Amino acid sequence: MRRPLAAALLAAALTAAPGARASADSDPAAGRAAEGARAVLDGLKTYGQAVLRAGDGSVRQIPAGLYEMRVDGGGMLQTYGVGIAGYAQPQARYTESGWGGSPLAGNAEAGRIRWVLEHSYPQHNDLAGLAKAAGAGALTAESAAAGTQVAIWRLADGAQVEAADPAAELLADYLQREAGRLPEPPASLGLDPGQVSGPLTGAVGTRLGPVTVRTGAQSVTVTPDAAAVAMGVRVVDAEGQPLTSAANGSRLYFEVPAGTPDGTASVTVHGSTRVPVGRVFTSGIPAEAQIVAGSSESAAAATARAVWPQPAAAPAGSVGQLAGPAEVVTAESAPSGSESPDDERLATSGSSAATPVIASLAVGLVVLGGMVVLLLRKRPLEGEDG
Repeated sequence: MRRPLAAALLAAALTAAPGARASADSDPAAGRAAEGARAVLDGLKTYGQAVLRAGDGSVRQIPAGLYEMRVDGGGMLQTYGVGIAGYAQPQARYTESGWGGSPLAGNAEAGRIRWVLEHSYPQHNDLAGLAKAAGAGALTAESAAAGTQVAIWRLADGAQVEAADPAAELLADYLQREAGRLPEPPASLGLDPGQVSGPLTGAVGTRLGPVTVRTGAQSVTVTPDAAAVAMGVRVVDAEGQPLTSAANGSRLYFEVPAGTPDGTASVTVHGSTRVPVGRVFTSGIPAEAQIVAGSSESAAAATARAVWPQPAAAPAGSVGQLAGPAEVVTAESAPSGSESPDDERLATSGSSAATPVIASLAVGLVVLGGMVVLLLRKRPLEGEDG
């Protein structure tokens, strides 16, 4: 019986001990919102043929080349396929993504794929110069696109694939051989972090943030959602001035009025910019992911959210009171004022407020055990006297 009882005591001690606090966006994944452009795939537009040799020994001919995508809100993209297993379906919807949210996650060759895109067709549209560098004789747009796609497949999948056109094959070999490593490109438009949180503690109001704008656009519009407007939450700069537009590097804050009930609000920024070469677009089917090879001015958007729970009672002067325009609440919330230094010391040393309770229970068990032993030993003696 001692083991179950000990376990119960341990559980009680753990329950009574002070708990660890965590902010609403302590999980990094929770702080990242959808960002950038969204598009619909038009289909394969400029392409040649390739020969794929599968692991089972089968050989088949497949199209290889450039796709085109129509961006929601305006703009066009040229893309290559990332994976060789699937043929991307026209009219499928795609969303801009970083490498970590795509089939390139963890792929050591991702930086080399971006180098290929930057040094081949259509970024390098001098076909005569490209052919000369690759020793490929003469290249057409179709053979250049096919050779570039083949090189990407080899790096992304390790596929056994060759371009059907000899000039395209020579280009693929050249690109694969010469490819250096480039860093991941930034999003066309993003907000960092995607979520901020903190308690409302100020008598005047609380400012949550900052959220930083990351974009290649010259300017973006700033639009709070309907919930923010209804609650009187404003999106402001560091000086507390309302924002309707911003630029790369601008810092946004959510200014929440005092007394606002628990809730959330969001802000969306919209702009027009070129989607960087090397950004990935995903459709939910990993094998059909696309990687950007060229972009016109395209519409993009990003959203960030603020969350504010009502705090427990805290003493005056705690962190988060808006005493001046530079004082803000970020995702890290201040410790509760309910703990004394002695409590913190006990928690750190492994003791807690439950320690006296545990000690008392242990003493009681020892006394009870002693009484049981005395009773058991006494019975045989009484029997002998009889």
